[in-house]
Formats: sequence, C-alpha cells, structure tokens
Amino acid sequence: AVETTMFFTFFFGIFASVVGFILVPQMLKFMKTPEDVMEQAIIYLRIYFSGMSGLMVYNMGSGVLRAVGDTKRPLYFLTCVVTAVLVLLFLIVLDLGVAGVAIATIIAQFISAVLVLRLLIKANDIYYFSFKDLRCEWSILKDVFLIGLPSGIQSVLTAFSNVFVQAYINFFGSAAIAGWSCYNKLHTFIMLPMQSMSHAAATFVGQNVGAKKIDRVNRGTIETLLITMSITAFIATILYIFAEPATRLFIKDTDVIEFSALLISTNIFFLILNSVNHPLAGALRGRGDSTAPMIIMLSTFVGVRQLYLYVLTTYFVNEPQLVGFSYPVGWTVCFVVEVTYLYFRWLRKKQ
Repeated sequence: AVETTMFFTFFFGIFASVVGFILVPQMLKFMKTPEDVMEQAIIYLRIYFSGMSGLMVYNMGSGVLRAVGDTKRPLYFLTCVVTAVLVLLFLIVLDLGVAGVAIATIIAQFISAVLVLRLLIKANDIYYFSFKDLRCEWSILKDVFLIGLPSGIQSVLTAFSNVFVQAYINFFGSAAIAGWSCYNKLHTFIMLPMQSMSHAAATFVGQNVGAKKIDRVNRGTIETLLITMSITAFIATILYIFAEPATRLFIKDTDVIEFSALLISTNIFFLILNSVNHPLAGALRGRGDSTAPMIIMLSTFVGVRQLYLYVLTTYFVNEPQLVGFSYPVGWTVCFVVEVTYLYFRWLRKKQ
C-alpha cells in the first residue's frame, strides 16, 4: 500500500505541476484577477506549482506515518520556521519580491518531503519501502481511491459552494465583505480542532477495525466526539465573550467590527453541532464507509445551504445576519442526518 501510494504521488505530482504551470494564466483570468497584479500572480503561482511534488510527498508520507500511530514526527518535519527564515532572506536580503516568497515556500516543502521519505525508507518493517521496489498495485490503488476520493470531492465542492455564499454577502457592500472576511478567519481557527480530531478518528477507527476490536471503535468514536465538542464549546465561549476585541485584531473599522461580531454571536454556538459532524465523518471513513459522509455533507453543506439562501432571499428577506445563518442551517441538518445514519447503519447493528 505504501509503495503504491508513493508511486502514484510521484507521478501525479509531476502531472499536477505541469498542468498547473500551463494553466495558471487561464485560472487567474477565470477568477477575474485585476490586471495590476496579474503578472506577479502568474510568477508566484508558476513557481509554486513547480514545487507541488514536495507538498504532495510530505502529505502522503505523513498520512502513512499517522496511520501506524506516528503522529509526532510529521509535526516535527513541518518546516514553518524554515519557511519564515527563507522568506525573510529572499525578500529583505536578496530582494526577490513575490518570486522569493514562492521559492522559499517550495524549498521548505521539499525539505519536509525529504525528511518524511528518509524516515519511511529507514524505518521499521511496518512502513518500510525502497525506491527499487516502488510499483503500483492497481487493486490497492483502487481501494485507496474508494476511501480517499469521496472526501476529496466533498472538500472541493464545499469550497466551490462557499464562493456562492460570498456572492450573497457581496450584495451588502464593502463593510459586510470585510466583516465576513474577519468572521471567517475566526471561524477557521475554531474549525482546526474539529479537522484534527477528524483525522485522529479516521486513524484510530481504521486501526481498530483492522484489529477487529469493534468495542474500541465505538467507544473511541464517542470519546472523540465528546472531546471535540468540549474543545469547541470552550473556544466558542471565549470568542462569544470577546467577539469585538477578536475582530479588532484584523481591522479597526467600526461598521466592520459590528458586522463580524454580529455573525459571531449568531453562529458561534452552532459550531458545537458541527464539531460532531467532522469527527463522525472521520470515524465513518475509518470504517471504510467514505461515500455516506460525502453524500450527507454535500447534501447539507451545499444543497441545504444553497436552497436556504435562495428561498430566503427570493421569497422572504435579504438580511446579512440571516444570510450568514446559512452555515448553522447546514451544520444542524448535517448533525441530525449523520447521527441518525451512524445509529441505524453501525451502532444499532453492533457491527
């Protein structure tokens, strides 16, 4: 499995780099990038795409290590400090501008990739592989895709859907746009524990399913949910109390601060429901059940959310607070459907 995954990563990384390098101008035009930044954007993205293989190898290698319980060394190999030092070197000392930032980023990514590869090659037999034995087992690659592809599709379509939510927010003017941006920065911060626990749940459940320890699977899933809900509730309470000071970290405009604080106070505690959605999806993927969480999350995060926005703004009222509330609507429906599915599909049958 390791040999197949790394084989695919090497070749797909090269393919993605070439395609990305060629299509950068077209992608930027599609995104309506202003002409005054187009040239610099092309330089940055072409350099970045050239080094995409390093990022992909690190991510794949880290996934292998985490799958066998080695969660610390992938963290140690993250070269954030190296990136910062190189950025300062290329920007201040060498004065390379945006190209320097891109070069620093890909150098750091390749350093991380080399460290992970060295560990995979030199480690024990659980996750050992060598370049001379590198090959692709198509049956294994198919299994890997069956588990991973639904999650990838879900992430892409959900991100694309968020573009349409942004369009509804843009209707209310620059203050609302800036306030939504500040809110999203804080929202991203509170989402990190959920996403991390989702990865942890997938690894833990997958290991115990393989060992046929189903009691540990069910108990671990429940405990993961309780831990994630507790962390989210704590952060949500802090952000609710300090909504305006937190927004002032990003901007000083009073109207923007008020709008961002309004969104925080409206939406923040619904994130406790969302803190169930992501780890639970990870646990289902650990069971080998990747299609169901993809369908559930796409139906609720994309389908329900867009339906709510269309009906609300077309037939009722177009208010920024209610537009922002489209996120809690999606989270709540997802929570109900996903918990119901887990109970009837897995827990009730005690598989």
